[in-house]
Amino acid sequence: MGFFKKHWKIILCGTFIGIVATLLQKFGNPANMGVCVACFERDIAGALGFHRATVVQYLRPEIFAFVLGSFASSLLFKEFKPRGGSLPLVRFFLGFFAMLGALVFLGCPWRALLRLAGGDWNAIAALVGLVVGVFIGVQFIKGGYNLGRSYPAYKFPGLLMPLMMLGLLLLLIIKPVVPGGVPFFSQKGPGSQHAPIIISFIIAFFIGIFAQRTRFCTMGAVRDIILMRDFHLASGVISLLAFAFLSNLALGQFKPGFFNQPVAHTNQIWTFFGMVLSGLAYALAGGCPGRQLFLSGEGDIDAGVFVIGMIVGAGFAHNFATAASPAGVGPWSPIAVVAGLFFCIATGLFMRKKIA
Repeated sequence: MGFFKKHWKIILCGTFIGIVATLLQKFGNPANMGVCVACFERDIAGALGFHRATVVQYLRPEIFAFVLGSFASSLLFKEFKPRGGSLPLVRFFLGFFAMLGALVFLGCPWRALLRLAGGDWNAIAALVGLVVGVFIGVQFIKGGYNLGRSYPAYKFPGLLMPLMMLGLLLLLIIKPVVPGGVPFFSQKGPGSQHAPIIISFIIAFFIGIFAQRTRFCTMGAVRDIILMRDFHLASGVISLLAFAFLSNLALGQFKPGFFNQPVAHTNQIWTFFGMVLSGLAYALAGGCPGRQLFLSGEGDIDAGVFVIGMIVGAGFAHNFATAASPAGVGPWSPIAVVAGLFFCIATGLFMRKKIA
């Protein structure tokens, strides 16, 4: 009871995300993909024409709502503080390579937890890889790795990410006829599977509020355990996994096994290394994909650059055959992972301040 009393806000946040993510699957989102930042940003990239994989194109309102919910929360609690200038180009490429790793696995840390909660044992290798990647990142942090401080900025740049998300939401609602066919919407496959817009937006908007208030972060949970033996953020992540599992059981969505899992493959080796890459990139950037969205909503321009890097990375991954599919990893997936690991390791090595 003492532990719950101390950590109840983050525990309730994880509980809420775990339950509503499984409900979003029931309402129409892809199985074991009630909420997946990487997958949903990939779908947005496809809808905007950044790639032409026709089965993964949709303007996912959950992403827009995450940012707008965090924005509303930060305004209400006077935490909207535009800031930036912490090596944005490096952050862009960290987001870019984080997405390449995530699309080799086919999911972000949130989806890895949801896949495990739905019985997909392939997610075990992904979560182990995530922990290993964050562990490597923590060693760089201990060795003096630092991208430098951010500085207060004008309010207008801090408003750009919320305004962009609002514009994309309007694009989804209006569906204008534009020469060239954009925005594109999948007629089959995961991109065609989605909950009603209003339900998706409201649920994700409240996730944005709760996550902004509690600083919910999957990568941060692992980092804090390694660095400080602090289980505050981990208590929220464990709650997400536990209640998603219980909710899946109640809804009849729990189907254990390695094979025939929805939007998944069984290549454990590259699943592991893909998430090592993603975990390392998240650690070096200071937050998981969800946390980066919430930070961008409260005015963090550098987090917004990371998000844009992920969206561009999604377009690259499908255009250059580095993204996996249920049939297996792409022909260029291993090269993308190795290149990403080289970049992240170089970043960790050369962005270090000497410790006296």
